[in-house]
Amino acid sequence: MRSEAEMYQLLTDIAKEDDRVLAVYMNGSRTNENVPKDIFQDFDIVYVVTETATFIEDKDWIYKFGSILYMQYPDESPNAPNDKENHYGWLMQFDDGIRIDLTVQSVRYAKEHIHDDKLCRILLDKEHILPAIPEATDAAYHVKKPTDAQFQACTNEFWWCSNNLAKGLWREEMPYVQDMANFVVRKELEKMLSWKAGIQTDFQVSVGKSAKYLYRWLDPEEYQMYLDTYFGGCVEEGWAAVMHMCDLFERTSEYVACKLGYTYNAAEGKAARSYLEHVRQLPKDAQTVY
Repeated sequence: MRSEAEMYQLLTDIAKEDDRVLAVYMNGSRTNENVPKDIFQDFDIVYVVTETATFIEDKDWIYKFGSILYMQYPDESPNAPNDKENHYGWLMQFDDGIRIDLTVQSVRYAKEHIHDDKLCRILLDKEHILPAIPEATDAAYHVKKPTDAQFQACTNEFWWCSNNLAKGLWREEMPYVQDMANFVVRKELEKMLSWKAGIQTDFQVSVGKSAKYLYRWLDPEEYQMYLDTYFGGCVEEGWAAVMHMCDLFERTSEYVACKLGYTYNAAEGKAARSYLEHVRQLPKDAQTVY
């Protein structure tokens, strides 16, 4: 596997040798000093170019970067916005384990959008065409302190949508349950746990995509409790995980409310818990809910 230094050298050498490439900048996890380095980090690279058409038409030029195992052309998707004159990308997985997400951008587009992501670092600027940018920071991704209204909306959404988990589990409609658990209810739990992490750090941290860095701020027992909220296709396993979600959400909501001076609606949570527990015991031949 090529080293990080070798890759930076390759990326800049290719750019230096190509008159169409005027500048190179990088964004993503490799510009973020708070992200642990590992062997799976992508190289998120932008080549600022005189024009994009010749790069798109030449199907072989990307092989300068190495032997490609497989790849994707995201801008060829029928659902992608068609602005190939200004930007076009290649997502490349190489056979030595390296991955490069490479985009070519027009000069005009790069100047207008280089400030969109604060996690940005200029690697090469042949003709000084790019504006000065501040040092890379993940501040834009830091957990934001919730308002009271946001806190109340989160708790209400969590408890209200637990109703859907109850009926989905009773019906044994596990695909629906998984979607509702992971894309709706869990997102509210992630918010609440993220706010706890924010309180503990004066809202100066990012918990990462899908709250993947929560383990840094939850104690081991609490983090294991969070992991226990994930489940497979078994209904009983689903019920147990949902109850773990409720326990953790309730506990964390009380903590966040106390620290921020908000009021947690304990009656709402108690009512929703009661409904869940009732439906869990409801016979399969029941003709009414109550």
